[in-house]
Amino acid sequence: MYVADQTWPELGDYVAEESVAVVPLGSTEQHGPHLPLATDHLIAEGLAREAADRTGFLCTPTVNVGVSPHHRQFHGTMWVDGPQFRDYVESLTRNLAYHGIDRVVYVNAHGGNVQHLREVGRRLRDDGTLYAIEWMWDESIPDLVEEAFEQNGPHGGPKETAMIQHLAPELVREEELESARDGGVRDIEAAAHLRKNGARTFYDAVENSENGVFGDQTGATPEIGERLFEAAAEQLVELLEWLDGRRLDDLLAPAHVDPQPGSRRE
Repeated sequence: MYVADQTWPELGDYVAEESVAVVPLGSTEQHGPHLPLATDHLIAEGLAREAADRTGFLCTPTVNVGVSPHHRQFHGTMWVDGPQFRDYVESLTRNLAYHGIDRVVYVNAHGGNVQHLREVGRRLRDDGTLYAIEWMWDESIPDLVEEAFEQNGPHGGPKETAMIQHLAPELVREEELESARDGGVRDIEAAAHLRKNGARTFYDAVENSENGVFGDQTGATPEIGERLFEAAAEQLVELLEWLDGRRLDDLLAPAHVDPQPGSRRE
């Protein structure tokens, strides 16, 4: 159920019986010469909508701009800073809580959002507002992703290429797949020289990859993308159903261990 397509009485009927919502989040940032800037938020929205359709749970509009300053040197990349992103997502989620939602899954497709979504989830759980967790699509199916590609990559690589070939093939510049591979970092281990004595010496993607991408994009196909999408959607559905079946009290922050502070004071 997509919230923006419903009327307010219909949503009233929903929250009278259900309390789960999915919030898709991505980014608008460079993904090489072959993929659109919309890559991450297209993947997040596609998976969130699919899982909502399969389960009947509520899906909100997508947060299209995320924490992406590490891609800022590439044309068109948009970003918000971490504190503003956290405050925005927290405010949006508190809005859901006001309307009766008490369990939220952040359906995320951008690595730069992860730590911030975890922080927002902790804030909301610790003050007893609701239970919110971050879910990253490729982390739900790591074995399948690893099996599918000989040279994978964390950004603009074959896994994201295959997903967009499946979801929005008209947006993939197929003629640029080889240049994406050859102008980027095909083997992620080739960037290991940017780590010194256990420290990461880089901050921005352009310091690692001239065209901002990693992996061998020529290994991607729409068929592989469909397999990845279906497997990830199934994982998300199972997560939502698990979440729906838990007592809220069991999801919120546990009490302090015994003895309770001050329990022996006179």
